[in-house]
Amino acid sequence: MRFLNPKTDFAFKKVFGSEESSEILVSFLNAILTLQAPHMITEVQILDPYLAPKIKGMKDTFLDVRVRDQSRRDYIIEMQVLNVAGFEKRVLYNACKVFAGQIKKGEEYHLLTNVVAITITDFIMFGELRETINRFMLRAAANSDISLEDLELVFAELPKFTKGEDQLDGIVEKWFYFLKHAGDLEAVPKTLAEVPAIKKAFEIANKAGLTPEELDDQERREMFIQDQRGAIQFAEQKGRKAGHEEGFREGRAATLIQLLQHRFGSVPDWVQGKLAVADLETLEKLMQRMFDAPSLETMFQ
Repeated sequence: MRFLNPKTDFAFKKVFGSEESSEILVSFLNAILTLQAPHMITEVQILDPYLAPKIKGMKDTFLDVRVRDQSRRDYIIEMQVLNVAGFEKRVLYNACKVFAGQIKKGEEYHLLTNVVAITITDFIMFGELRETINRFMLRAAANSDISLEDLELVFAELPKFTKGEDQLDGIVEKWFYFLKHAGDLEAVPKTLAEVPAIKKAFEIANKAGLTPEELDDQERREMFIQDQRGAIQFAEQKGRKAGHEEGFREGRAATLIQLLQHRFGSVPDWVQGKLAVADLETLEKLMQRMFDAPSLETMFQ
């Protein structure tokens, strides 16, 4: 028995955002938010459930899962495997957009309810913070005990979680172990199978339910992610070695060419010419646009 890597876009959405994921999300949200009775979430509504009929043609960037609980609080749950420029700002932007989008023009502000954005990363965002889970909200500068809880950002950094199967303590650690290791397992660990929601997550992630074409596409996606990581590291190393912004810009341009070759095949001279003169901000925008663009021509429109 083999399982999908839940850190990839398709698998994450399939496990956490499909029509059969409600039980999984209730367990996961209560665990990661450390909710206790009587404040635990008991039911959720998945907004725009994902049916996952195919994975070919889907974009290779993040996919978030949007959920509403019985108190009408909104949650955004996202898995991010690459540390791209401006990522933390995008998380905040999406959370603010969901918060503001709860009411229409002319409606009363009291109708707004809390929004919690939960982001799981496969890289370290806050090296100065030791905990795997870190929570952020608006607090008074004069007294940090006073806060506005309408908007909360929760980050879980998987590289900080290093426990083995026999060391797991509590359901949140079991969820982290699932996210980090499910793709490498050949059977459901007994300690994880004891949690019905995690057992169901393994059932959804079982590769036996995929066609050979889907399995091949999933493997290519994982290889693409590894290529992206290597290219980003190459750019950072080149920039550090050069010791100035131009060196980093050149590294970013070289990175983007490598990624474009992987996705679209050969990169024509007119594209390489545009990248050679593009500033760093433009290169970062193109890096983001690349994942969604169906062709090189539309990417540069």
